[in-house]
Amino acid sequence: MKLNLNFFVALLMVVLAIASRFVPHPMGFAPIVATSLFGAAYFTKHWQAYTIPLVAMWISDLLLNNLVYSYVFDGFVLFYDGCFFTYLSFVIIALAGSSVLTKVTIGRVVLSSLAASVVFFLLSNFGTWYSTSMYPSTFSGLIACYTAGLPFFKNALIGDLVYCGIMFGAFEFMSARIPQLSQSK
Repeated sequence: MKLNLNFFVALLMVVLAIASRFVPHPMGFAPIVATSLFGAAYFTKHWQAYTIPLVAMWISDLLLNNLVYSYVFDGFVLFYDGCFFTYLSFVIIALAGSSVLTKVTIGRVVLSSLAASVVFFLLSNFGTWYSTSMYPSTFSGLIACYTAGLPFFKNALIGDLVYCGIMFGAFEFMSARIPQLSQSK
């Protein structure tokens, strides 16, 4: 069995990025979009690009919702209201990233990060509006939900760019210095 260094380094980077969700940070400043784009660019099998960031995110959600934010929920939370839309955004982001990031360049990473931030914002807030009773089930309720999400969107844009910069930059830096890593792509 041939070990794929690329896979293990990419997996470690996704796990570390997701683990950073447990470190205090500004609301919305998180690695979730970056891990979907990164997975799309560096996991050689499509199922890995979609599944690994999604499962890592779900496990971190499970821990956060049941240990850190347990005061918010009534009982054990396997899936929170609206998570389908949030997780759907990761799949869409990975799908788009698989097309755009076939060649990793700074421009493609920045544009992908910005576009992915918008996709995540639109779908996750739609999911909140659709799946919870926080907002009326009207068009004005949807607009209110998006408006309430705008302060978090600024942090998300910045966080997505920072995490993409760190993850893509670190991987490319390592690839330039570890020949086995760049050959296993």
